[in-house]
Amino acid sequence: MANVISTAKKIAVITALVEGCSVRSTVRMTGVSKGAVLRLLVSVGAACADYQDRTIRNVAAKRVQVDEIWSFVGCKEKNVTAAKLEAGACGDVWTFTAIEAQTKLVVSWMVGRRDAGCATEFLQDVQSRLSNRIQLTTDGHKMYLVAVPDAFAQDVDYAQLVKVYGSDPEGQKRYSPAQCLGTKRVDIIGTPDHDHISTSYVERQNLNMRMNMRRFTRLTNAFSKKIENHVAMIALFHMHYNFCRIHQTLRVTPAMEAGISQHAWSIHDIVALGPALMKAA
Repeated sequence: MANVISTAKKIAVITALVEGCSVRSTVRMTGVSKGAVLRLLVSVGAACADYQDRTIRNVAAKRVQVDEIWSFVGCKEKNVTAAKLEAGACGDVWTFTAIEAQTKLVVSWMVGRRDAGCATEFLQDVQSRLSNRIQLTTDGHKMYLVAVPDAFAQDVDYAQLVKVYGSDPEGQKRYSPAQCLGTKRVDIIGTPDHDHISTSYVERQNLNMRMNMRRFTRLTNAFSKKIENHVAMIALFHMHYNFCRIHQTLRVTPAMEAGISQHAWSIHDIVALGPALMKAA
């Protein structure tokens, strides 16, 4: 059982996971069984999600960037069958993230489908965590044209950064988009400042997710087998990113820069959230 693992072992397991190690490599390095690693991930991930949900509130943000990143659970969408769906959720999943450009705080994240329904639910959650009017930038995906007004009405300065792609004479590469020829800044709601219409920070955050969560690595067998484990790892990753990891340019954590935390958390602090959540329940 996970509760018989020593605190030192728990810290070693969580450290390996947030640094991008797979479950099996974590097992080999720490000597903790695969089942125990996954149980610890789910329990700590749930505690991280609960803590961030309660704590990241009333954020005084100025410029928020939103994007979504692809991954899959169990199998890719083209390989989904009725039998696989009966065994559990599977297929393509998208992780929406909203990052504040100045503090680099990930205000909210959500796992779901890449459609207007999930986008609306996600942006409504983002809006509920803010204390003031913001400037919002997304890419040119059409779902945001419905989701943003549904979440913010007219109380937002919203623009899209639309990328213009050229045609690839050799055919689009399997994991590479066509050549980007430029971008267009399109005002949608309010009066966004064109100097700050950008998705650079949230796209860099997508790279952080690919680099620091083994489940997001392409062309491997390290993908998530269960949606519960996938969501737990994303919650753990964002807890570590927001509260533990010193941002190179900020010299503090994003949570400290945003005034949510007074100190940089340690992995021990994250591990301790699990028992704290059980006591609160």
